[in-house]
Amino acid sequence: MLKANNLSKSYTLEPLFHSVTFTVLPGERVGLVGPNGSGKTTLLRILTGEEQPDSGTVQRTPANLPAGYLAQGLAFAPEDTLASFIARMEGDIPALSARIEALAGEIVQPGAGPHLQQAYDRILEQLQQAAENAGRAPGTLAALGLSHLQPDLPVSALSGGQKTRLALAGVLLSAPQLLLLDEPTNHLDLDMLAWLEDWLLAFPGAALVVSHDRAFLDRVATAIVDIDPLTRTTKRYEGNYSAYLEQKIAERERQWQAYKDQQDQIARLQGSARHMRGLAKFHKGGKADPENTDKFSVGFFANRGKETIQKAKNLEKRIDRLMNEDHIDKPGRTWQMKMEFGEIASSGRLVLALENLSVGYPGHLLLSGLNQAIRFGARVALMGPNGAGKTTLLRTIAGLIPPLGGAARLGANVKVGYMAQEHEHLDRNLNPLETLQSQTGWTETETRSFLSKFLFKGDDVFTPAGSLSYGERARLSLAGLVARGCNFLLLDEPINHLDI
Repeated sequence: MLKANNLSKSYTLEPLFHSVTFTVLPGERVGLVGPNGSGKTTLLRILTGEEQPDSGTVQRTPANLPAGYLAQGLAFAPEDTLASFIARMEGDIPALSARIEALAGEIVQPGAGPHLQQAYDRILEQLQQAAENAGRAPGTLAALGLSHLQPDLPVSALSGGQKTRLALAGVLLSAPQLLLLDEPTNHLDLDMLAWLEDWLLAFPGAALVVSHDRAFLDRVATAIVDIDPLTRTTKRYEGNYSAYLEQKIAERERQWQAYKDQQDQIARLQGSARHMRGLAKFHKGGKADPENTDKFSVGFFANRGKETIQKAKNLEKRIDRLMNEDHIDKPGRTWQMKMEFGEIASSGRLVLALENLSVGYPGHLLLSGLNQAIRFGARVALMGPNGAGKTTLLRTIAGLIPPLGGAARLGANVKVGYMAQEHEHLDRNLNPLETLQSQTGWTETETRSFLSKFLFKGDDVFTPAGSLSYGERARLSLAGLVARGCNFLLLDEPINHLDI
């Protein structure tokens, strides 16, 4: 169905990944996991043909296997409407019908070759599939919370979450036999997520899914392919995410034990070698007693000295082999972000007061009559179906858009930190070092030290934000909030794009 053969990709002197080899068979739903920036999205792009590897090949069986790809960075045609996009993804029924009619007229002409009949059969099959897809469209759009939208609504007028769900609907309606999905659960509420899980469980084809959602991978994955950031290659584990985690932990424990055993063995051999060298020095000159002039005794000690030196050399050869050819690597450190807020200014007890607040856009009211108080130390979850106005409410509180009525009042000494879903506040031309320095005025040393807590190390700090993965952008946004000492955080889907 899909096979990756020894794929490698580099953008710098260090490889992003190398020697990537795995297979996805019909009926398998494989989760692709790894830290942010390890190359998951790049690997999917290579598998779709949108990007070329430095080496290796991608094989589909059959070669024309229909595939559906959901990307994180969505691209729609400027003129797309809801209806035109869905029609294109289903299969263009009017165009296929016109082609069928034209072929039907050509087939009956004298001298028509068999290739025309073959083309007719192929287009007819596509037309039947498009009609079947069109029959499934209403249910798919309803399940993804899009059925209430007008068909002639421009895609450009949709929210980011609606665009993601529309793209997902298009992929599912394109009748793929191979699915490549990059973070498909982003922007889905619980009902939509349950529907997608059921859809995938019933899907007879092959699926490769990048997701940060453990519960989702536990319910749908039949295997996990892990991109290891230390080896920069992949390994496949059978079972769902929990099974993968158990295997990974056991594997790491075995590696630690093997490493410790080898280090103990090396230490013992080094001790023995030092002891032998000491004996060799004792025997050097062929005598233990400097006043002993007996020739037999001198010869005896000389031979013993040579034997001892040879034993020491043999031990040192074993040590060298253990430290080189048979060396067991020390298990690498598992990196995690360190969210150390340090000293932040205290606000008043009342942080936010919503007073009969109405939010939305001119001519489009989303929420009204909101009255709520949030006090210092509270952690409030804002929940509701997609499109209910959660993001609009946060943007209103952050002062990015005006309220339609009422007020959102901040308390004394409140410093708001707003993290947008798509991190559009980041300047794509600035790298993490420049981004944080522009917000804090810190020195390069101070900034690099702080960024390391958010897993930006070495030359990572010089990568422009526009070239960072979506997960890396999320980490950079969080770093900015912490560095600025914000004491009231407004986080819009903060775990979208962050690795597990």
